[in-house]
Amino acid sequence: MNEGTVKVDVFAIDGTKAAESIELPASIFEIAPNDHAIYLAVKAQMTNTRRGTAATKNRALVTGGGKKPWRQKGRGTARAGSIRSPLWKGGGTIFGPQPHPYIMKVNKKVKRLARKSALSYRAKDGAVVVVEDFGIDSGKTRDMFGILKNLNLNEKKVLLLVPKSDEKLWLASRNIYKLNVREAQNASTYDLLNNDVILIQKSAVGKLQEVLEK
Repeated sequence: MNEGTVKVDVFAIDGTKAAESIELPASIFEIAPNDHAIYLAVKAQMTNTRRGTAATKNRALVTGGGKKPWRQKGRGTARAGSIRSPLWKGGGTIFGPQPHPYIMKVNKKVKRLARKSALSYRAKDGAVVVVEDFGIDSGKTRDMFGILKNLNLNEKKVLLLVPKSDEKLWLASRNIYKLNVREAQNASTYDLLNNDVILIQKSAVGKLQEVLEK
């Protein structure tokens, strides 16, 4: 085993150990996790997915109120210019929410550190499994479920990392509610943590290195 790597077994899709093993880079799977980087990355993702569509009507948007309800003076009551004043029932809302985007930025170095920290946490917990590359030519859910069952992962929440987009594999996976499929280079910190096991196709390890070891 080379210095700076972690040697792990590679499993075949029938659940048996393949003849070869693979070396996972320690710079990705064995670093000291940075919790604050994880916090920032997850918070940014959650923030940026907010739609920001909450809205209330201010006095310019409510219907009516074009006529002054009574004369300015002489009635012994407070002056009023509109029945749609925010002080009146049925009036506009003062400082209510208006549609706007939610944006939080995190620099690339922090994002990479957060993803490496998440992978290191999962590896430390023994929640990283490497499997040989495979495809589902049939696109059938039962075939994908059979692979998970062979690997004893059918009862667990699984994140499958693949080297590239595969429509048939996605079709076979989309109806398994405990399984999420992501391209390795696009998996977020939240994706890497929100699971019981990370199942990585062998060639996807190289994609992780390309993205995280810049």
